[in-house]
Order: sequence, then C-alpha cells, then structure tokens
Amino acid sequence: MYHLVLGYVGLVMSVWVCDSKVMWRVGQIGGLLLVVPALGLMNLNLFISGVSGAMTSDFMSVALTVLSIWLLPLMLVASQQHMVNEAKFYQRVFIGCQVFLTGGLVLAFLASDLLLFYIAFESTLLPTLMLITRWGAQKERYQAGTYFMFFTMVGSLPLLVCLLGQYQLSGSLALDLMFVGVSKGEYIINFWWLGCVVAFLVKLPLYGTHLWLPKAHVEAPIAGSMVLAGVLLKLGGYGMIRVSYLWGSSALVSGEVILALALWGMISMGAICLRQTDLKSLIAYSSVGHMALVVGGVMTGTAWGYNGAMILMIAHGLVSSCLFSLANSWYERGHTRNLIGSRGLIMLFPLIGFSWLISSLMNLALPPAINLFGELVAMVAVYNWSVYSVAFMSLGAVLTAGYSLYMYGMSQWGNVMKGYKNLYIITSREYLLGLLHLMPAIYLIFYLGLMF
Repeated sequence: MYHLVLGYVGLVMSVWVCDSKVMWRVGQIGGLLLVVPALGLMNLNLFISGVSGAMTSDFMSVALTVLSIWLLPLMLVASQQHMVNEAKFYQRVFIGCQVFLTGGLVLAFLASDLLLFYIAFESTLLPTLMLITRWGAQKERYQAGTYFMFFTMVGSLPLLVCLLGQYQLSGSLALDLMFVGVSKGEYIINFWWLGCVVAFLVKLPLYGTHLWLPKAHVEAPIAGSMVLAGVLLKLGGYGMIRVSYLWGSSALVSGEVILALALWGMISMGAICLRQTDLKSLIAYSSVGHMALVVGGVMTGTAWGYNGAMILMIAHGLVSSCLFSLANSWYERGHTRNLIGSRGLIMLFPLIGFSWLISSLMNLALPPAINLFGELVAMVAVYNWSVYSVAFMSLGAVLTAGYSLYMYGMSQWGNVMKGYKNLYIITSREYLLGLLHLMPAIYLIFYLGLMF
C-alpha cells in the first residue's frame, strides 16, 4: 500500500522534470498505470482488514481508493483544452496540484490511524483551494474559495480536538480497534461524537452546511468540479462511516437529529434543483440531495445502511463527474452554462446527447442502474429507523426524477439558438471521457457482488 502513495510522489516529480511537450501525457498515462496496483488490493480478502503499518485496506477504503485513482487521468484529459493557453509553468503547477490532491485522497482512504487520516484529510484543502481560486472562470471564484476554506476549517477544528481527547483517553487512534470505556448514554459522549462528525457533515455536505458547495462547483474549473463531486464529497461519507463504527451512531440522540435533517435536505435540494437555470449549479445541488441519503444510511448504524451509502457514493462519484465533464464540453463551445442557451444539443452532437441521456437516467436511479441499488438499500435501512421516513424518501425520489429529466430536456431538446456560429465538433478526447466514466458504472451493474 505504501507503493501507491510513493507512486504519486514519483508522478509529481516526473511532471516537473519532463519535457513540456509530454507533461500532459506523462500525467495521464502515469495516473492510469497507478490503477493497476490499486486493483491488486481487490484481491485481498476485503472482509478482513489488511493492515500494513500505517495503512489498512478493507472494502470501503479500497473501493474509494480505486475511484480516486480512476478519476485522476479523466480530470487531466478533461482539463487539457481549458489549460492550452496557460504558461507551461502554470500547466505543470496545475497537473501537480491534481496529482498531489489524488495522492492525499489515497492516503486518507488507506490510513489505519485517525490522526494520519486527519492530516491527509486536511492536505486536500490547499490544492483544491488553488484549483478554485487560480483557475476558476469568474471573479466570484475568490468568494467561492473563501466559503470553501471557512466552512472546511471551522468544521475540522472540533474533529482535531475530539481526536486528541480520544487519544488521551484510550492511548490509540487505530481504526481497527473498537473504542471501549465510553458510555453511549452520557451527554459528554454525545457532544464528543458530534464534534467528530461535524467536519464530515460539512464535507459531504449536509443540508445547512452546504452553502460552500454550489459556489465552489460553479466557479471551479472542470477538474475542480470533477474531483469535488467525484471524490472529495466521498471523503466526508467515508469519515462518517469510520467514526460511526467506532462510537456507534444509532444509540446517540444527535444521530437522529442529523438523520431527520438529511431527510428534509433531500426534499429541499430536489425543489431547489427544479428552479435552477445554471447547468453546473443544478448538478451541484443534486449532489447535496444524493449525499443526504448517504447520511441517512450511515446514521442508521446498520450493515444495510453502510452498504447502501457505499454503493451510492461510488455510483454518484462516476455519474456526477460524467455530468460535469459533459457540461464542460458544451461550455468550451457555447461559453454559457445557461440551460436556455444550451437547447437543442442532441441535434448538434447526437453521441454526446446519448451520453447525457445515460447519465441523467443513472442520476435519477432508473433500473438497473447501480444508483438504484444503493438508494434502495439505504432507503430500507432508513425505513427500519422510522416508518414515517418513507413519505420523505418517496417525495425525494420523485423530485430527483423530476430535476434529472428537466436537466436533460432543457439542455437537449428544442431549437438551437441562432447566435451560435462555427461550433467545432466534439473531439475523440471527449468521447473517450464519457466512455471511461460510464463503462465502470455499467460494469458494476453486472458485478454487484463486488459491493456486498
């Protein structure tokens, strides 16, 4: 497992020392080759943690590690056109930022110690901030970066305090040890657990702590949007599952409050998505709605809830990243994110229109998409928590279907605006990008055994 982290250190150095003509190829091919050792971790018995010093590998960590590594070359492929007019030095910095960010994510997912996890968790902050504030599209990117930094830092400080307190109490922060000596009924433990989980709720984000996400998504370059939707949000879900394993969320009062807030957030985000006119903003708000169900699954504290949350995170990471890359392929041509301005795309680019259709249908969890299995399993877990929750989840599912079809219909159907002249054709790079996003999502439909 150390070889994966060292692989990313080597890749950053390779990008800096190689010739400027091949630096993009080095980043893309190097990132793709690192998928091979990550897939090798799948051969381990994933029901028994494989511990190697500071690293550990079980089903959750390996699945999210493979997702992170898979998305790196796709981010580089998607960003190549966006960065073509930048100076060579800044192109190197840009590639280095993405490789460093992915290395930090891999380290966070494979860490077997909560303090090492926290350090890796925080190390992803700076490269993401650089991507948003340096390579964002508009002046509002500085405000988006401020929001992102403020929310993440304020959420992370209670986590650090609680981890240090836990180390003082039990003498270890190893993930493979179940913490003992705490009474779940005590109010102090309730606040302790809440302090640990608030950083992850901001990262997911839960409804109420989500204000930074739409701004960050809209202002970030395509690579920033893809890594935010694809992997960074999953860091919050993974951390919540790990902390819930250790303290047991189902017995805590604050867990039920968060679960109720997640159900309300699912409906609120669905309603907000239906009135969006900005394509990237709509996809960003839909991420908050999907992550609400992940929070619901984790907060039940059951095996079904954890499984459903994991499947949904993997599915959402692939589908939302694909949607952002498709939105970017039009933005590079039409220079607008407005839904009205992107009407009639299926007439201009039929194959990309087909990719939009598949992604939208997966986003609304149409059978037999992997999203459906994740949502159903998580919904069953939440239903066991409270029978009345089925009303909220049903309404949330209907709204999800509504805004997914609204997004597809508004962007693909209708007459093309007459102002667009000389739109250059879709390149093989963009076809490859859509294919590499949707292939794993379709593959997992037939091999759901990997998830259970």
